Amino acid sequence: MTAEQRALREAVAGLLEKRSPESRVRELMATDTGHDETLWHDLAEMGLLGLAIPEAHGGTGAGHTELGIIMEEMGRALLCAPFLSTAVLAPALLAATGDDAEQARVLPRIAAGSAIVTLAHAESRSPLVPEHISTRARRCADGWTLTGAKNYVLDGVAADLIYVLAATDDGPAVFAVDRGADGLTAATLTTVDATRKLTGLAFADTPARLVGEISSGRSAFTAALEAGGIALTSEQAGGAQRAVRMAADYAGTRFQFARAIGSFQAVKHMCADMLTDAESAVSAARHVAAAYDAAAPDRAADLALAQAFCADAYVFVAATNIQVHGGIGFTWEHPAHLYLRRARGSAQLFGSAAEHRERYLRSKGA
Repeated sequence: MTAEQRALREAVAGLLEKRSPESRVRELMATDTGHDETLWHDLAEMGLLGLAIPEAHGGTGAGHTELGIIMEEMGRALLCAPFLSTAVLAPALLAATGDDAEQARVLPRIAAGSAIVTLAHAESRSPLVPEHISTRARRCADGWTLTGAKNYVLDGVAADLIYVLAATDDGPAVFAVDRGADGLTAATLTTVDATRKLTGLAFADTPARLVGEISSGRSAFTAALEAGGIALTSEQAGGAQRAVRMAADYAGTRFQFARAIGSFQAVKHMCADMLTDAESAVSAARHVAAAYDAAAPDRAADLALAQAFCADAYVFVAATNIQVHGGIGFTWEHPAHLYLRRARGSAQLFGSAAEHRERYLRSKGA
């Protein structure tokens, strides 16, 4: 790790320690948007919202490795903010569309913190890009309109702009829909992880703007979800590391029978297993980020395997953290369950571990 990367990690960790303590996380998770405008401004001031945005559009043009560093810290802090949707998925989608005008219109606003942007692709009960797209786009006198519904949309209630995958007569395409557009309705979904807001959207002849070329929609969304998957593995690794530290600290200070519970063999084994999985998740996440920065030939296969491992590892570590804490770990007042909820939600966000393993096998010709 370079000196600049270490400085980046320290700066982000310091900001989140101040702006995203457990008390603030609990306040934000009780709202519909889970969004702190003051923190969002701070993230923009530090240049974090423009990390994945080219310099020509107000960003820094950093790579997946730098993005992974801040995602690890955000995972440790259980950050409640539309960062993944706005600063990761949206820039990756716009880069994949190749629409220069749309990039010039939107990316500077993201980097400045003046726009929250998200993607809407999932339909029915699957978070993946659907094989058969039900949401339809139709030409009209003023452009296009959308009709249909999308599920599991990240930060859909807070978003100022939504990029929607819709079917046309000439193939799937990307369409931009502004907040408050006619016929657009949004409802926050009740999920296991209240720190990450998911939304259901419905479109009824909603005005939309075509982005990029028709028939490029599926490939653009696939590229965006790939970038999101890289970032999410880092967030999962950071959350797992935090859960390990919580368990180790508790095991060293909780006494039973005049001994710290960390001295008992059963607890030692649990903590050792947690550490092994958490450190392996960190290695997997950092490897896949470096592989994409280097355009390694097997990077897509590496990502699929990393997504599967990091999802399972985070769930295991967060659940075992509760076991180490015993009865207090199950209570609403203790933060251990918040990490387990984030782990379980993240494990399904871009597909299940089983689906990632299936993707890995397909990439290897199995």
